[in-house]
Amino acid sequence: MKQSEVKELEKKLTSDGVKYAMASFVDVHGMPKAKFVPVNHLGQMFAGSEMFTGAALDGVPQEINDEEVSARPDANSAVQLPWRKELAWFSSDLYYKGSPFSACSRSLLKRQLEEAEEMGFIFNMGIETEFFLLKEDENGNPVPISNRDTLDKPCYDPTGMLDNLDIVSELVEVMNKTGWDVYSFDHEDANGQFEIDFKYADALTMADRIIFFRMMAKEIAQKHGAFASFMPKPFADRTGSGAHFNMSLACKKTGKNLFESDNDPRGCGISELGYQFIAGVLKHASAICAVIAPTVNSYKRLVRQGSMSGSTWAPVFACYGNNNRTNMIRIPLGGGRVECRAADISCNPYLGSALILAAGLEGIRENLDPGMPHTENMYNYTDSELEKLDINYLPRDLGDAIQDFKNDTLSKQVFGPEMFKAFIDYKTTEWESYCSHVTDWELKRYLKFF
Repeated sequence: MKQSEVKELEKKLTSDGVKYAMASFVDVHGMPKAKFVPVNHLGQMFAGSEMFTGAALDGVPQEINDEEVSARPDANSAVQLPWRKELAWFSSDLYYKGSPFSACSRSLLKRQLEEAEEMGFIFNMGIETEFFLLKEDENGNPVPISNRDTLDKPCYDPTGMLDNLDIVSELVEVMNKTGWDVYSFDHEDANGQFEIDFKYADALTMADRIIFFRMMAKEIAQKHGAFASFMPKPFADRTGSGAHFNMSLACKKTGKNLFESDNDPRGCGISELGYQFIAGVLKHASAICAVIAPTVNSYKRLVRQGSMSGSTWAPVFACYGNNNRTNMIRIPLGGGRVECRAADISCNPYLGSALILAAGLEGIRENLDPGMPHTENMYNYTDSELEKLDINYLPRDLGDAIQDFKNDTLSKQVFGPEMFKAFIDYKTTEWESYCSHVTDWELKRYLKFF
């Protein structure tokens, strides 16, 4: 920004009651990190005054002796915190020695968006926010806030929503004050689980908003004596929390949605370009899973059964279909967009959307064909039937997903050598730590069994 523009922004923030600006970026998990700067030092902050030691953070690949990275705020991302009006939050890109840091999650997505623009596309996304609102009981166990939220099939339950409305309503009000345009919210399929849906945006803006949403939900829930959880599956017998990526490509020149089609012989309501995009995503589905389902716990969500309501609603196979929710890629009623249902709410949205966009663009460049859509219940197929249909399982655990990510050349191309290695190293350590951990289940089953 020009110095005059920074001064104008400083003047506006001051008049709005802002005292401090937050230069915020994310680590490999998508967890925000920040420094707080008095608003009269905004100019220095935009020039990169706020330095961070990457070696002190997860997945910011630096050695202790390396020069620090600096956070350069994006003025377009500014949000005044409605629940703390003295603070303004800025999503930032990391720089190293005056140049963009190659292993910055946000910059990594921006590189893929630039590739899309070179092909004439704008990548639009809507990400559904599923999450839990919980409290701790007298034994420290997580439980729903409402003692009436006990149904085996609590989806769309108004009672459970009403008992949590103080928190959800405050979230919705904040989101609308910042221009997100919330159009729906509901009680989801697990006790204590909720979803808030808001208008799509370009992918960078949407990723910024997901980072802000998770921070905001935690802060507002804490005000009400509760906590917000973005763990993919906190309860073994309940559904998990997805972050379904609803995606489309628009024409850079006209803004027209290029996935829309009034004449689709396959019957799903999207264009041939949309099918090519899907084919690219399915080609790299296993590697993508490592990024959009990035935890050990993620793969306890990606199962056929594991919910008292009768279904997990999560995909298990690398396939696509129409409005059918048992596919990894779903084309909702009305067409014009595609939804990736494998993503969960714990993912780093910058990394996830970058890899899935790169895969989709490859599908377009190579004119790939995903085959015919699946309208049947995919959960009902046996392994032998799936083999005949040439349909593969998604990775069954984080270990498999990381290996598939490591073996896929697109992963390294998109992540770059530094982030590629850091992601693999960190996630491999996480998986190995889990594998060597002795769980309560093992103790109960084996301690006195033999």
